[in-house]
Amino acid sequence: MTMPRIIRVFPRKTKATPTDALAYFGPPDRLAEADEVHVSVTFTYDKEYAEHLAEQWKRVAPVKIGGVAYGDRGAEFVPGRYIKPGYVFTSRGCPRRCWFCSVWKRDPVPRLLPIIDGWNILDDNLLACPRDHVEAVFAMLRRQNRRIEFTGGLEALSLQDYQVGLLASLRPRPTMFFAYDPGDEFETLRLAASRLLSCRFHARLASHAGLRADRLPEGHVRRRRAAPTADVADRLHAVCDALAARDAVADEVGTRGKLAHVPAPMGSTCHHPRAGNARLQPLRHRPSPRAGSTGGAAG
Repeated sequence: MTMPRIIRVFPRKTKATPTDALAYFGPPDRLAEADEVHVSVTFTYDKEYAEHLAEQWKRVAPVKIGGVAYGDRGAEFVPGRYIKPGYVFTSRGCPRRCWFCSVWKRDPVPRLLPIIDGWNILDDNLLACPRDHVEAVFAMLRRQNRRIEFTGGLEALSLQDYQVGLLASLRPRPTMFFAYDPGDEFETLRLAASRLLSCRFHARLASHAGLRADRLPEGHVRRRRAAPTADVADRLHAVCDALAARDAVADEVGTRGKLAHVPAPMGSTCHHPRAGNARLQPLRHRPSPRAGSTGGAAG
């Protein structure tokens, strides 16, 4: 059976957008031929332009329009169709009920997908998935022989000790960031930071800023409204300073290989100490277009 020739049209080009011969970023040209045209929309901001493109592409072939911006669940993931090869989803959904996110409305429990080889994980909340699925994903990642990225983000609240070990097992160390809602207890971020820094990670923790004041805990409203990330940044620097002091003690007595015997601040432990200096760099708030998920697309 002959596979249909599908042209995919994207109103916005990102690092994850395919760039093959059947990927378009505007109106059709004279050479465009297809059996179907799919207009894939990730950001709600782009819907008006996407619908304009859909009208223009109707003269080439039947048009379908969808994607995260239209609430599509992504029932099937086809590698390379709506995102570049190497970018993969192994699950959809999230158990959290964040007011600024629509993912949980589509999939309130993580929906597991077949694990396909790739090096950039886009899952909504991988760490909230069952342990056997998470371990199978990391087994796949260890086969990639390149630096792993978690563009979909990782959640500090979901981080468990065994997952820290899995992250530490990747070589070279992965590129990742951890999401933290200022409405959450700071303890959540503190524990995630101490676990990662104890494993000598260079990590970034992103604070979801710009939250509505009436969604924040009592006593946090005024401070968060004025500077949603300043307090978090200051406290994270204190975490870094404490760990740096511990490392200095370890180096002075020549126990780099026995770091677990040096008292770790805030009760953090790690079974995978590695050489190298760990630093934590909190991200400053940078507004982004509204979207139901990171890096998703139709299908």
